[in-house]
Amino acid sequence: MLLSALFLFISLLISEEMGLREDVLNDMAFQQVWTYLENKDISKEYVLNAFQNTAVKTHPKIIDSFNNPYEKKGWEQYRKIFITEKRIKGGIDFYFNNKRLIEQVSDSLNVDQYLLVSLVGVESNYGKHYGQYSVFNALYTLIHQLPRKKKWAAKELSEFIILCYGNNIDPHSIKGSYAGAFGFGQFIPSSFNYYAIDFDGDNIRHHDKWPDVLGSIANYLLKNGYKPGENDYSKSSNAWKSVFAYNRSNNYVGVIMELRQEIKKGVMNNGL
Repeated sequence: MLLSALFLFISLLISEEMGLREDVLNDMAFQQVWTYLENKDISKEYVLNAFQNTAVKTHPKIIDSFNNPYEKKGWEQYRKIFITEKRIKGGIDFYFNNKRLIEQVSDSLNVDQYLLVSLVGVESNYGKHYGQYSVFNALYTLIHQLPRKKKWAAKELSEFIILCYGNNIDPHSIKGSYAGAFGFGQFIPSSFNYYAIDFDGDNIRHHDKWPDVLGSIANYLLKNGYKPGENDYSKSSNAWKSVFAYNRSNNYVGVIMELRQEIKKGVMNNGL
């Protein structure tokens, strides 16, 4: 009697597991992602388990956020979000609290130190705010609920899974933006995989440790047209173009450049 009950229980578990797996195999998001991953050196079992996880869900609010980004606001309204006394002071404090590291990254890669500080100030408020959704779920939602971004989101989710698999990270453990950008520098997965560097030399490219974050942002700018030694931050400059590649909005770049100047001014005044 006991053996029969145990056998029935095990059979039900196996049946439920097979049902869940069948659901995943029929999931459009899994199918889209697997087309990118099937020829990569990555375990299919790992990918199936990621999609089968009970943490997987969609967030309808993401679609509204994606369709109405801050960058669509008028300049003055957008500017008021970021050019505040608190954000400027935060940048000055961040600079002095991390002065040695910032100078080390700036000197090593020859990228303006205040530009690096300004970028992390806008992207994550100096590491304080970097996302409310899991990166997996943000991209999963876009695949299912925003048809015009389905292919893009599938590619980014594939890149994210590659990153997590390679670094032995739970793919549901990293939070990011509604667009799947994550870490203190808010890289999307494909940008992280391509541009992130291991600045501190521990053989891991971290998204949430300042040496790697600042080094990776500097590397991104350099790979997108930033010219070392130039001191031109106008709209026609190489610096402007490199930041525009980071986020294709002139409002965004304008805020980065203004915040950079305010932080630099504050640092120089405080350093006297």
